[in-house]
Amino acid sequence: MIDLNERQRHQVVVIGGGFGGLETVRRLKKADVDVTLIDRRNFHLFQPLLYQVATGGLSPANIAAPLRSIFGKQKNCRILLGEVTGFDLEQNEVILQDDRCRFDTLVVAAGASPSYFGNDSWQKYAPPLKSIEDATAIRSRLFWCFEQAEREACKKDRCEWLTFVIVGGGPTGVELAGALAEISRHTLVNDFRSIDPSEARIILVEAGDQVLSSYPPDLTSKAESKIRQLGIELRTKTQVTEIKQDYVEVEHVGSTERIATYSVIWAAGVKANPLGGKLAQAANCKTDRMGRVLVSDDLTLSTNPSIFVIGDLAHVTNDEDNPLPGIAPVAIQQAKFVAKLIQLRQLGRKSKDRFHYRDLGSMATIGRKAAIAEIGKFKFSGIFAWWLWLAIHLMQIVQFQNRVLILIQWAYSYLTYNRAARLITHPTHNDNEADTSKAIDQTS
Repeated sequence: MIDLNERQRHQVVVIGGGFGGLETVRRLKKADVDVTLIDRRNFHLFQPLLYQVATGGLSPANIAAPLRSIFGKQKNCRILLGEVTGFDLEQNEVILQDDRCRFDTLVVAAGASPSYFGNDSWQKYAPPLKSIEDATAIRSRLFWCFEQAEREACKKDRCEWLTFVIVGGGPTGVELAGALAEISRHTLVNDFRSIDPSEARIILVEAGDQVLSSYPPDLTSKAESKIRQLGIELRTKTQVTEIKQDYVEVEHVGSTERIATYSVIWAAGVKANPLGGKLAQAANCKTDRMGRVLVSDDLTLSTNPSIFVIGDLAHVTNDEDNPLPGIAPVAIQQAKFVAKLIQLRQLGRKSKDRFHYRDLGSMATIGRKAAIAEIGKFKFSGIFAWWLWLAIHLMQIVQFQNRVLILIQWAYSYLTYNRAARLITHPTHNDNEADTSKAIDQTS
């Protein structure tokens, strides 16, 4: 077992190096505790900008920061690279694949995973956008489709390669659609000789009545108007019923349509990390239908007050009894609350405070010079909201050098429409990729 008790101080173990885990560790910097951060990746990923990696605007290193670099000067922090497989709560131990790690206080911030609503077989053909690997695989797929269209003599086949379907009208889906529209209409316009990239057909499918449904109707209406201006086909009240290697089947008001395409991207839903279910079973507590662990008002388990669950893995409700969204500000505020509570406990003080989320606003970008934002009672749209989106996201990047690199890249892309990282790096014949058997037949 990993020995973390050399100094016999209170041992805090944090699982997950996302926004919640990162902020928890930071806030315990001056606490009289030893902190161990466990993650199966050695870096913190800024997920809100993953779509820019997927569309060639940024490189993976621009939005990822090594955990050891972030906490190199925090003397009470230790980083462990490993995958948590379970919990032994009788011994207060976290079970890793090849070891165990003891804790006095445990903070579980393992995040979420994509949900295909019971149709997991679709993932082979419609990858999600949750990791660096997902983003680079999608990037390869998108640009591979343009390359294959260039080789096709048949107009029908070219159209199939140049048809892109994005499932899910939330921020990720809208941002992907907008970026892909810019790529086809501007970035690639002079790169090919046999095809016109601007003829690419981009279809955004949303099961609900509108995209960006968490925003006020007036902002949503402006967003939908901009989406259509970009030449994107918006399909609301449309459900996906089947996804295969060369088509996606959708249903709208009882009518079924089959769309021929080799590129489908899944941005429709998430569920809690499976680790939540393992924790709930070990602690004899409950989860909701999405797999999130039901926690008390202070974010602890009702059956074990030494265990906190935060971020996408925790089921926490607001004053209207609605679950809090799985976004970075929620996880960060929860992390601050938990770190403060841990320090109070170390001082022998009890706190009856309950976690209360303060909604600072939300925003989503649609494309160049187009975004919507809701901040308190104020609502913005258009270019001002876009500049606001850029500034806020830039300042949230963890490392200063990454901020500078992203700022330079954004400025260059804005002036030239160029996307320097449009690389095909994943083998398109890989079974885990969306099927490109047609391309294999042509190139083998």
